[in-house]
Amino acid sequence: MLFYLQQFSDVSIVFNLFRYQTFRAAGAIVTALLVAFFVGPMLIRRLRRLRVGQVVRDSGPESHLSKAGTPTMGGTLIILACAVSTLLWARLDNPYTQICLVALLWMGGIGFMDDYLKVVRKQTEGLVARFKLLGQYSFGLALGVFLVIRPISPYPSEWTSLPFFADQMVVFWKPVFVVFVATIIAGFSNAVNLTDGLDGLATGLAAIAAATFAVFAYVSGNSIFSGYLGLFHLPGAGEMAIFALALAGGAIGFLWYNAHPASVFMGDTGSLALGGVLGVMSILLKSEFLLVIIGGVFVMETLSVMIQVGVYKYTARTTGEGRRVFRMAPVHHHFEKLGWPETQVVVRFWILGVLCAMVAFATLKIR
Repeated sequence: MLFYLQQFSDVSIVFNLFRYQTFRAAGAIVTALLVAFFVGPMLIRRLRRLRVGQVVRDSGPESHLSKAGTPTMGGTLIILACAVSTLLWARLDNPYTQICLVALLWMGGIGFMDDYLKVVRKQTEGLVARFKLLGQYSFGLALGVFLVIRPISPYPSEWTSLPFFADQMVVFWKPVFVVFVATIIAGFSNAVNLTDGLDGLATGLAAIAAATFAVFAYVSGNSIFSGYLGLFHLPGAGEMAIFALALAGGAIGFLWYNAHPASVFMGDTGSLALGGVLGVMSILLKSEFLLVIIGGVFVMETLSVMIQVGVYKYTARTTGEGRRVFRMAPVHHHFEKLGWPETQVVVRFWILGVLCAMVAFATLKIR
């Protein structure tokens, strides 16, 4: 909404600042941070009053049993901070902004239902897995069909870029593209959910990934930068940089209360929303394969679970005794079992997240 203050630039040149995406992006991240800082304590008190506490699995690390009862569903703080900041600083008539906001609320809503059922039942199982996937895939399929019918860029929606290649792309058959979009969104929302097992781990990694996508969104929306770097020029994509930084700001603000020892957990409300939106941003930027690099730690966590389950089932079937590759999956628990303190695992995984972001930035020149 503040974008329209530029109309008063004839009154004062200060209002002309609201024309620039860089200024509004900076305002968005600061606003989201402040909203999270000021609303956080009130939300935590409210969750405690309602006894919305985390239910911890008995099969998890013993050190996590003390976390039972810690307020959860704190992801609503990230969603609120991001949404308020985006509504203030981004252009609301921009399709990139609109789609990202809808994705944030939709995926957050699914996570909220899952968390709510866990709290009510006092069990680690919330929404039935197939219903959760149904909600994720229904949004992904709807978005895929929408983009095919009504592309929001000058290029066909089923075109996507390849990292490190400026003159090559992948062209999907339209029905395959629709399924691909749904799989990206569902898969990455669940990847962030699997990573959300240590205080601040998924929150910090999501902030790094969102900030990285903000840079790619701004570059793709600029005709000069995108032309020079060999990227798809996506008019209007720069507005998504504002949303992405608002998301990063909300996550960092939430991290103030989520850092070890956490005063509140994001729950599925936050993890599904963060993962789903990161997937959506990669789709809108035609950078789905770049998501594997930017979200490399999330991919690693997911693969560790798949490998653990696959090997265990295979060896149980062939030898009669299931064997494990990791001491516990996802892989962050493996390092806990090796004796790493929780904070050490989190910080080192954040460093890996920054490294993944640097590799992603390198693809801008190594093409």
